[in-house]
Amino acid sequence: MTVNELIARWEGVRAGLLATIERFSAQELDYVAVQSGYSVTQLILHIAHEEEGEIRYGVTRELTEWPPEFAPSQYPSLEALIRVLTEVHQRTESYLRTLRDADLEREVETPWGKSYTLSAMFWHVLEHEIHHRGELSLVLGLLGHEGLNA
Repeated sequence: MTVNELIARWEGVRAGLLATIERFSAQELDYVAVQSGYSVTQLILHIAHEEEGEIRYGVTRELTEWPPEFAPSQYPSLEALIRVLTEVHQRTESYLRTLRDADLEREVETPWGKSYTLSAMFWHVLEHEIHHRGELSLVLGLLGHEGLNA
């Protein structure tokens, strides 16, 4: 996979995530599908938090420690949730655009003591987003809405 292919694939996944999120009403953001589960808001923030931590702490080392979770009270609307997802992902994409294709096979020693290629790190974060996008789609169905048909 090339850097451009990774960026293009992620753009498609992100478009599906945003389309999914936009189907929730403001009143549904606090909905929790299972006991002890995440609310819709928490699930969206979890996607952003994982990307922020894995990339800015694990890969680029812009952060010196794993970032704190995004506080749901700071993101009370769909617009605010979409904004944080966009801001986090813009940083990821900006970094990706500095890479050459060969860089994707470079090994990265993570702060948590594991070694992965850059492509594996990025693919992990992309899979994480796809996984939780599917959960959000399921929640839409539980709420009586049409989920994502990807």
